Formats: sequence, structure tokens, C-alpha cells
Amino acid sequence: MARNKYPEETVNLILNTAARLFMEKGFDRTSLQDIIDETKLSKGAIYHHFTSKEDIFDKICQRIGAENSERLAAVRDDKSLNGLEKLRQTFRSSMLHPNQERITEIIPCLLDNPRLLAIHVRMQFDDVVPNFIAPIIKEGIADGSIKAENPDQLAEAIMILSDVWLNPAVRPVSKEDTRRRCEVFRSITRSLGLDFFDDDVIQAYVDYSDAVSKNQSNQ
Repeated sequence: MARNKYPEETVNLILNTAARLFMEKGFDRTSLQDIIDETKLSKGAIYHHFTSKEDIFDKICQRIGAENSERLAAVRDDKSLNGLEKLRQTFRSSMLHPNQERITEIIPCLLDNPRLLAIHVRMQFDDVVPNFIAPIIKEGIADGSIKAENPDQLAEAIMILSDVWLNPAVRPVSKEDTRRRCEVFRSITRSLGLDFFDDDVIQAYVDYSDAVSKNQSNQ
């Protein structure tokens, strides 16, 4: 039986193998036994590092999330942009980056996976909102590019709407419905003084919706 000398190599082997299987077969159709068979590791070796298939998926998302955080931090800390420009660039960076395609290929329907949905929502409240969106909105209010109040609560509302209501991985809808939702979201945010949701990002959501639908129909 093949074994890795260092624990981090074993973890990376499991994560890389699971991510590939999730892309090829879908999350729901990939079993823990599939991961065991592909890695040639024992069940005990898998359970030494992970408690379940969902735990493996969570760690894959955390790894992708760490990469995303580096990019978002670069936008947040860019002194050449005002607050509104940073908010606009944050959404463009998130939706137009190749990582979005990677997530599309592995993510299951979150509404059918309550634990994964909870993980997804928690990441927004624990990381994205306090570390990126809220500070950017506060900066925009300070520099005058954003005319709004209650930045912390506004940041939460923006992320719940954009990353749950608009997110086709939570509840898949047609491309047309996705576009209509995006237009409503843009109207809401504009009314709050946040004109950051541009046509490219809307099209990215529409494309994301189409990709999710195709991915799930193939599973």
C-alpha cells in the first residue's frame, strides 16, 4: 500500500484526488470509498485527517477560499481605488476569476446539502463580510464615494443576497430567472447608493447559472 512520508502530502493527495473526482462524477455520486480507491490509502488514513466526505469538501472550499482571500485583500488594500471602485472590483474579481469555474465543477446543490449550505453561509459571515466587504463600504463612506449608512449590516445584506439568493448553486434557476434576479439586485443596491454591480458581473452570474445547471444534469 502506497503511503506518503509526510502528513501534509497525505492531506494534499486526498484533497486533490477528491476535487478531481467531484469534478468528474459530481459530489453526490462520489463516495468516500471512491476516494479511498483512488488514493490507495486505507480508510483509517483517510479518517485520520477527515471526518467525512463533507469535511473533505469543506477543506477543498477553504483552500479555494484562501486563494480568493489573497486576491480580495489585494483589492481592499489598493490605495489607488476609492471605496466604491474597490467594491466593484471585488465582485468582478470574484465572479470573473477561473476559481469560479473550479467551484462550479465540484459544488453540489447546496439546498439539498444543509451542512454544506451552512458552511457556505458561515464563510460569508465569518470571513468575507468582516474582512473585505464591510471595511470597503466603510472606506467608501469615509471618502465620499458611497452614500450609505449602517455599513456592517449593509455588507451582510449584500453578501446574503449575492451569495445565496443569486447563487445558482443554492437553488438552480434558469438563465433568464438569474438575469432578472441580478437586475433586481442591481436596482436594490443602486437605491442604497452602491452602483457597483455591472453588466460583466451579471453575465458572469448568468453563465454560472448555465454551467451549474449543465453540471448537475450530468450528475
